[in-house]
Amino acid sequence: MVIPILSIVAILVILFIIFVVVIYNGLVRLRNDVKNSWAQIDVELQRRFDLIPNLVETVKGYVDHENSVLTKVTELRSSWGSANTIADKAKLDNELSNALKSISVVVEQYPDLKANSNFLSLQNELSNTESKISISRASYNNIVAIYNTKLEIFPNNIIGKMLGFVPENFFKIDNEEAKQNVKISF
Repeated sequence: MVIPILSIVAILVILFIIFVVVIYNGLVRLRNDVKNSWAQIDVELQRRFDLIPNLVETVKGYVDHENSVLTKVTELRSSWGSANTIADKAKLDNELSNALKSISVVVEQYPDLKANSNFLSLQNELSNTESKISISRASYNNIVAIYNTKLEIFPNNIIGKMLGFVPENFFKIDNEEAKQNVKISF
C-alpha cells in the first residue's frame, strides 16, 4: 500500500509545526529567565537605594560640612525612579558606586562614626547588598549569554526573527573606575 503524497505532506507540516513550537517555547522560557534575572538585580539595587537615606542620615550627624557628597548620593537615589532601561539603571548604579566610594573617604576622617553601631549595621547591610548585586549581575549576564546564543543558532535564528525575538543587552559597566568594587570598609 502506497502512502499518498498528501499524507506525507501533512505529516511533514505537522512535524514542522511541532519543531517551531518547541523552538518558540524554548526561546520564551529563556526570555522569561532573562526578565526574572533582571528583576533580581532590580530588587537588590532598590534595596541598596533604600539603605542610602539611613546611611546618609547617620553620616550627616558627624559630617555636616561634607554636604556635596551626601547631596550627590541623595540625588542619585531620587533619579532611580525615572530610570527605565537596563542601561539607565546600570549608569545610575555606576554613579552611585562612585559616590559611595567618596563617602568611604569622608568617613575615614571620623573615628567616632566608624565606631557608631548604627553606622556599622548599615555598613554590613550595604556590604551584603553589594555582594548580592554582584552575584545577580553575573547570573543575569549568564542567562543573557545563553538566550542570545540560542537566538543565533540555526534554525533558531530564522524562527526567532520571524517570531519577533531580539537579543538582550548585557549588564556592563562602561567606565574603568566604576569597575572597581565599592569599598565598604569604614
